[in-house]
Amino acid sequence: MMVGRLLLSPVATRHASSSSSTTLRLVLNRTPVPKSRSAQSTRKFSDKTNANSPPPPPAAETPKPQNSSSSSSSSSSSWWNSAEFWGRCGALAGWGMSGAAIYDALESSPELISLNMTGVLLVYSSLFARWAMVVKPQNLLLAGCHVANIAAQGNQLRRAIEYKRENGKEDEVQDILVKAGLTVAAGAACVVGGPMVQNALVNANLGPISTVAAADAGPFTVHFWAPMSKWMISGASFLELDRPTEKISLAQYSALTLTGFFFSRYALLVTPINYTLCSVNIALFGSSAWHLGRKIKADYVS
Repeated sequence: MMVGRLLLSPVATRHASSSSSTTLRLVLNRTPVPKSRSAQSTRKFSDKTNANSPPPPPAAETPKPQNSSSSSSSSSSSWWNSAEFWGRCGALAGWGMSGAAIYDALESSPELISLNMTGVLLVYSSLFARWAMVVKPQNLLLAGCHVANIAAQGNQLRRAIEYKRENGKEDEVQDILVKAGLTVAAGAACVVGGPMVQNALVNANLGPISTVAAADAGPFTVHFWAPMSKWMISGASFLELDRPTEKISLAQYSALTLTGFFFSRYALLVTPINYTLCSVNIALFGSSAWHLGRKIKADYVS
């Protein structure tokens, strides 16, 4: 028996060792016990509550004090760059010119009327009435003042013609009528034939010539001819720099001087920009201010 136990003891030992290692592996591989359902539910509910809660409000910013100098600078810049502001000023000066013609018709003798200036002002106001309707921004106040000036200058022309006829100057009257007829005929020819000539030049692909013909303020548009009519006013003033002061209308040349001043800036703010209009108003301001200064010196200073 003792011999049998000794022979069987290694087998028993190995069996016991195998059982203990299996038990050890079971203990090591045992997974942790899960938490209770109530704890999981509480955590999920807490997560949902945090997700649905609104974010905290942003911190209020302290308002910065306004800089009075910057606000005043921006306001001054706004009127300086405002086409509407300068357009209204120019229109009011234009109304002054129409008012000057009406005033002269009521108070001044017809012998003081300058036929050259009256004829030029008729052409000038006709073109600018159209220009004020098509320029951007549109200037209805300016268009109205030029329509009124056409009527006022037409009345001045009538008074001058009647005065000359009453004083036996029929030759001068005929000369005036011939010039007026030629001016009207030339204007009608430009209106009728201008678009056809422009299309021909543009389609001919003549390089710079076609480019100028197609320009927004080119020679086939009122944006070009309205300033050119103003050159005639300036030219008439330059040609009569030594005109007798008793024949200078104080009201008319005051209005022309203001018109030249305001339109020098206005021309650079409209669409299309009109450099021709700017340059002619600088010249108009200079020539009209010259005559106005002579008139004031003769009547109120000397």
